[in-house]
Parts: sequence; C-alpha cells; structure tokens
Amino acid sequence: MGRAFEYRRAAKEKRWDKMSRVFPKLSKKITIAAKEGGADPDMNPALRTAILNAKHENMPKANIDSAIKRASGKDAADYIEVSYEGKGPHGVLVFVECATDNTTRTVANVKSYFNKAGGGQVPNGSLEFMFSRKAVFEFDLPEGMELEEMELELIDAGLDEIEENEGKYYASGDYTSFGDLASAFERLNIEPTKAELRRIPTTPVEFTEEQLEEIEKMLDKLEEDDDVQAVYTNIA
Repeated sequence: MGRAFEYRRAAKEKRWDKMSRVFPKLSKKITIAAKEGGADPDMNPALRTAILNAKHENMPKANIDSAIKRASGKDAADYIEVSYEGKGPHGVLVFVECATDNTTRTVANVKSYFNKAGGGQVPNGSLEFMFSRKAVFEFDLPEGMELEEMELELIDAGLDEIEENEGKYYASGDYTSFGDLASAFERLNIEPTKAELRRIPTTPVEFTEEQLEEIEKMLDKLEEDDDVQAVYTNIA
C-alpha cells in the first residue's frame, strides 16, 4: 500500500467529509449487495462488508436498514456495477468504479470529466496491468493479542502483508482471498473497522504539487458524481 494508498485515502476522506453524497453512495452499495445475495448479513458476506463500511463512516442504523429494505421493494432500482478507465492531466492513470441504473448517463458523465481535464477515456482493460487488485482490511489489534500470532492465522487465509499507520493496522492480500481473510478475522474474533477491494498501482508515479492540484480538480469531479463509488490512480 504505502504512500500512494495513504495519499488517496486521506484525500478521499477529506473530500467525503465535505460531501453530503457519502450516505447515498453507501446506501447504494448496501442495496446492491442485499438484492444480489439476500437481506441477511450473516448469510451474505458482501452485505456484511457493505454494512461494516457504512458503520465506519458513521452511517445511522436507520439508513442502513432502509437501504436493505429498498432492495426488496417493488420500486427498487436495477443497479449494476461498472468500471471505466482513463488518463487525466499529466498522464495520471485513473480507474473509476461505479454503481448505476443508467449506464448511458454514467459513461457520458465520466467521459466528460476526463475530456474537460485534458485527458480522455480509454478502452476497458487498457490499464488492467497497471494496477493489482487487493483485499484490504483495516483493524485494531486487540489488547493482549500478539501480531505474530494473528499473522499465522491470516497467512493461511491468503495474507500478503500487514502494515501499521498511526495506530491502525492494514492487512492486505490478493482480491481472491477476500472471503478467506474475512472468515479468518471472524475466527480471531476481530471485527475490522473497514474492508474493501482496492486497486493498487503497480508502478506509482511522482507528481509535483502543481500537477497534483490540477489532477485533484478532476478527481473531485469524478468522486462528486452520484454514480461513482471509488476512484483509483497511480499517484505515488
């Protein structure tokens, strides 16, 4: 993960703190998970993860319950998850993950954000080799538990590494290990504060402060879009 992970995480959290759209985005993720795998979190790992992440952002329980109920309603939107790839200012590479009930609207919006920033959308798959997909779990180390003891359990479940940053721990592994790692945390009686699939740049690139300011303007536009769930870049 390293600096690229921390930079994007900090930048995203700073923006989302100012955005009223964070709860609708989380609600959409919960609704999609409930519609695809059922409304019981104990039987639906995707829903359990979506609820966990919503709680991490202090989303009220009433909002969570409402999002779950919406999945079985007669007027439930038929959301699908799609991703788009593009290049932004100064050649920055960008992966955009969306959840939408209107792909025509979503692709038009995403394309316009790239174009207005002097970049452009590229065919899906063009940037696949520039990013690795990782399962990332944020957690607190329980009092009395040795990190080495926990690592042994997680390694068997597909753990690649554990990093510590400002008192928080981050366990990561290949995206295919997400379910096994989640089960391992349950066996250890550890509830992660956040769990997600991330795209990590294989070759992070350094940009100047001036370049980053220009890049951030485009990223702001992308992340403010109601259909956009996550944005990943190759910023170092």
